[in-house]
Amino acid sequence: MATYKKRGTKKKKTNKDDLSYLAKESTTAEVFTSLDEGANKIEKFLEQNQKWIFSGLLAIIVLIAGYMWYDSNVIQPKEQKAIDEMVTAQKYFDQAINDVDEKQMKEDFDKALNGADGKYGFKQIESKFDGTKAGNLAHYYLGTIYFKQGDYKQAVSELSKFNADDDVLQPAAYGMIGDAFMQLEQPKDALQYYEKAANFAKNQFTTPRYLLKAGQTALTLGNKDKAKKYFNQIKEDYPSSTEARNIDVFLAEASH
Repeated sequence: MATYKKRGTKKKKTNKDDLSYLAKESTTAEVFTSLDEGANKIEKFLEQNQKWIFSGLLAIIVLIAGYMWYDSNVIQPKEQKAIDEMVTAQKYFDQAINDVDEKQMKEDFDKALNGADGKYGFKQIESKFDGTKAGNLAHYYLGTIYFKQGDYKQAVSELSKFNADDDVLQPAAYGMIGDAFMQLEQPKDALQYYEKAANFAKNQFTTPRYLLKAGQTALTLGNKDKAKKYFNQIKEDYPSSTEARNIDVFLAEASH
């Protein structure tokens, strides 16, 4: 009787690549399972809270629509009305600035302040159009008029309310507040505003002008180091400016 050797089932060897593949497959499956679970949670949350979510979205839409309506029907017409009213006040202000006769200048400033020709003056524009660009600009004009009239405290009050991104008007407002404080014999306060004016916007017009005033005020206060800092800044950064012409004289004074 023939005999034969029974073959046993040979166990397949698992290599490292197979293990790596299986690990990746397992990780991928876990990720998708996790994503599915997360999606299910989100769906459940949306189902349970759809009423509140819808209400929130509706509220946002209503707010946006309300703002657009308010802007077009209230803000813009108010802005235009303020601009129309300001034309006359602006006219008398410009005339007053250029008037040679003191009596005429006083009359024109009064019209610019209180109104004329059936139009508002800056006082009315400031109060009736508060929150508009024209109302904000009225603070600047009022402050300037009060300064010209010698009412320095009122000038500070009005100019302090003016707020703009303009690279000329805002430094000018700060600088005028500084000038008003100097007239009120408050040089420390003046220096702060001259510094704000000089640092608000770097340009060839306002920056050297207020750096010089800041330096001179620092000298008045006995702070020579700060004075030299500002004078040197003019000499180095703004050599072609009008303020730089005699800057060496100021530097010499600050060095003694």
